[in-house]
Amino acid sequence: MEQDLIRERYDLSMARIQEILTEETVPENYRDYFRKVTEFIIQCGEVLKAKEDGSLDQMTLEEGRTLNHKLYVDVLPENYETSYTNPAYAVKTLGEEYGKLLSYLYAEIRGDIIYAFEGRVLDLVIGNEALIEIYNLFEGETLPAAKEIKDVLYWSASDYCDVTLTYRVQEGVDPKLDFAKKIIMESDLSDLSYLYRFGAYISPEEEKTAAFLNSLPEEEIRKMADTYTDGYIRGFEVMGRDLSKKKTVSVRYPIGFERMVRQAVKNFESAGLSVIFCRSAVGSINRNPAGHSGYASSSPNRQYDYDHRYDSAVYMDKAFRDRKIGVLKTAYEQYKEDAVAYAGPAVIETFGEPGFDPVNKPEAWAFTEKQQNLYLEYRNLSMPVVNEYIPGDETSFTIIAFPVPAIGELFPEIFKETIRINTLDYELYRDMQQKIIDVLDTAEYVEITGKGENQTNMQVQLAAISNPEKQTKFENCVADVNIPLGEVFTSPKLAGTNGILNVGTVYIGDIQYRNLRMEFKDGRVVSAVCDNFVENGVIDQEAGHRLIVQGIMNGHETLPLGEFAIGTNTTAYAMAEKFGILNRLPILIVEKMGPHFAVGDTCYSWSEDSPMYNPDGKEMIARDNEVSILRKEDVSKAYFGVHTDITIPYKELERISAVHTDGTKTDIILDGRFVLAGLDELNRPLDEK
Repeated sequence: MEQDLIRERYDLSMARIQEILTEETVPENYRDYFRKVTEFIIQCGEVLKAKEDGSLDQMTLEEGRTLNHKLYVDVLPENYETSYTNPAYAVKTLGEEYGKLLSYLYAEIRGDIIYAFEGRVLDLVIGNEALIEIYNLFEGETLPAAKEIKDVLYWSASDYCDVTLTYRVQEGVDPKLDFAKKIIMESDLSDLSYLYRFGAYISPEEEKTAAFLNSLPEEEIRKMADTYTDGYIRGFEVMGRDLSKKKTVSVRYPIGFERMVRQAVKNFESAGLSVIFCRSAVGSINRNPAGHSGYASSSPNRQYDYDHRYDSAVYMDKAFRDRKIGVLKTAYEQYKEDAVAYAGPAVIETFGEPGFDPVNKPEAWAFTEKQQNLYLEYRNLSMPVVNEYIPGDETSFTIIAFPVPAIGELFPEIFKETIRINTLDYELYRDMQQKIIDVLDTAEYVEITGKGENQTNMQVQLAAISNPEKQTKFENCVADVNIPLGEVFTSPKLAGTNGILNVGTVYIGDIQYRNLRMEFKDGRVVSAVCDNFVENGVIDQEAGHRLIVQGIMNGHETLPLGEFAIGTNTTAYAMAEKFGILNRLPILIVEKMGPHFAVGDTCYSWSEDSPMYNPDGKEMIARDNEVSILRKEDVSKAYFGVHTDITIPYKELERISAVHTDGTKTDIILDGRFVLAGLDELNRPLDEK
């Protein structure tokens, strides 16, 4: 009966929207906006019909391309300057009072593409009814106040939070939601028309990637999938966690990798795990301004995504924050059996896209200081809720990365080389990294200095160990949760950790940061700038600072240093230098190519009390710092939900030295080369590149 009522509401709303298309009952200068949005809704209504009669699954490749372009054409870069989804254009044509609000509404309604493909009728109703209610306001004798429009949007988000947020929780833990899994496991992957059944934007990149994977021998596909799934399973073994208690794993991957993912599903199922495919969040209520998680395709327009990253500012207030926390608790209680069975995510990332230079538009929504604090408070309040139902000390993860064709004409060679660095000799690196750890265990702190233009000058204070025979300060990280292998890492002591961290260029998420500089005092960030915004030869450091706060620090003005590591994967570095792609690699690989520093939580957040042992049997005791230990008094002060790695490549590095309590130093890296005895093998790729 409930579904019948939802369908009735949908049919009524669509009938009204059809009328809007031809009416002239609102002032003329707003008609074009409402016509464009209703035309889009009607297009999505046709997609829903095709979904329900089965014709959507029968599309040819050319039909899929045509439909995909039709649905996404309005936000493509060549059309975006005159699209109402562009807040700058909306403000210019609709006025500042209405433009931002109506641009937000259109961006929210564009989620209809996904809702139609997945048959989520209630989500379509929510957008339809909000549009109709606002349209009715414009039909009055006088124009509505902006507050009236904002109230409609606020209550639409708040009233339906129990629908939108609850579904997000469900799709993260419930394997019965198998929309994507059916496409992946049942399609003829040699017919690329299957790509267009996801509903996501499909660019030539996705087609090229899928075609390339189809060209690989089955043995190569198995090797890729086995490295990925074996690393995930090995992560539970390394962490001493019982995988047999779990029943599901979430696969997050870029569309186009279905051939590898299909084999990974088979591998996981052989290990007793059902696979969940959770799409990257669609609506603003579930999106993270700092990035996305879930399966996804390339963006039709990264500036569009950037412009709408803070759309939740439309409704973010204390009442909404409290409402959202209440719904989150109820949702996890509803799906608690699925949640406790969830083992954690297995992630595939890609690299090779050109850099993105965002434009900060004053017309785009942005948090006020009060809203920023409310957003951060929500994150702090939500983490204990999630941890209650999905305990962090019972889950694990793995991450692996591959290039996409956008990296250039040498893509096939780079892809092949990436497979090689993802499958390096576990035991060889384990033993070499242990030599580094043996020295670091005798150090009081580590000094890191840059070379040439790199201004890095950091002192990282290390935890103390009371029993050197049984304890260690650094984890020996090989190929398990974090692929490729190649690092030793610790949670630094904050007191005494000081200095400047500088890197010439680094990719974090979709954004390439240029000349990134962060200063630390007692382990906390006290300043952060970059050179991304230059006008008339003048660097706008304030804009650079805001970009770092948004993209690296997830809204926090300061964060502690949660991790210090030394990467040992010189093979990956040599590959990057050989192909000239150092500035195109993801942090997942770059972090293995020099020392890296993570701002935010430690690597052990939510599981600090679970013992961790290195391959040599010693317990890694540096799992806490002065912030994370606050969980014992007030958990809301202990975590930030952020862990962002920043790496200095070998070529920008002068020295890494272990400094002992008597003031003597042992060099580990000097002039970009490993100088400890027994590490000659790490220098070989540097000599051969």
